[in-house]
Amino acid sequence: MTAREHERPGATGRARGARPARAGLRVLVAASGWLALAATAAPGPAALRWIPVLLFILFGPGCAALYPQPGGLAGGARLEAVALAAPVSLALAVLTATSLFLVEGFSATAFLLALAVFTTIAAALPGLPLPAARRGAVARAPRRSADGGGA
Repeated sequence: MTAREHERPGATGRARGARPARAGLRVLVAASGWLALAATAAPGPAALRWIPVLLFILFGPGCAALYPQPGGLAGGARLEAVALAAPVSLALAVLTATSLFLVEGFSATAFLLALAVFTTIAAALPGLPLPAARRGAVARAPRRSADGGGA
């Protein structure tokens, strides 16, 4: 009984420790858009102005849309989320820019503001389901045991 008591606080402690880390990542992703928007106010063509904007456009919306999974991500799903973050971000950036051009309201500020709002909202919601996250190790284990049993 004492072993179970010792296991439970450790298990809940790990879950509590993981939640603030995930929450911190969500806050960081959500704040990245507002940081990029604030960086546009820096004077001149300094690297401090365009680097945060470029990094946000490349990774911010995609990370917000893909990463916050309810149960965390397995190893393969983490790799999948990293690999898809940039293309998803660029696709969202193109859709945003095209929409702003169509309504004749495109400006750098409006573009970054729209992406920052989307990223903030998406970071607060669960991420899009990833195929590797759904398969996980459960689908791979029977496949390996079937191969091992047949050999």
